[in-house]
Amino acid sequence: MTTTLDLDPVQEAALIAAQNDAFRRTILGNAPVADAPQGQFVMTRGVAALGLDVQLELTRRVAAFDTFIADSDPHGWHEMGVIELEDTTVWFKLDLYDVDYQYGSPEPSDLAQTRRVLTLLLPWEY
Repeated sequence: MTTTLDLDPVQEAALIAAQNDAFRRTILGNAPVADAPQGQFVMTRGVAALGLDVQLELTRRVAAFDTFIADSDPHGWHEMGVIELEDTTVWFKLDLYDVDYQYGSPEPSDLAQTRRVLTLLLPWEY
């Protein structure tokens, strides 16, 4: 049996990317995805100030996002993206924490040891 510790870096990056993609697809609160990673979806005050309609549209775009590029996704983990909505640029960032949300995950590809926090933010809030 192969464990996440046995994966080479390319395999691990692909696994984490798939997990992050699965997590992003769950943020709309649709039907639960089996074995979806656990975590939280938050937004900054700047994004909240854009209003509910914009927040909903941004959430839809984050959930459907698939345009990852090396500049914003250097590890291939699908952890950061840029969305343009009208004249507003918004970033999303996925961070991988331990189960207590205190520190970085000791084993990012292991769902039992990792919790995700997806943050929607404006570039000036970074």
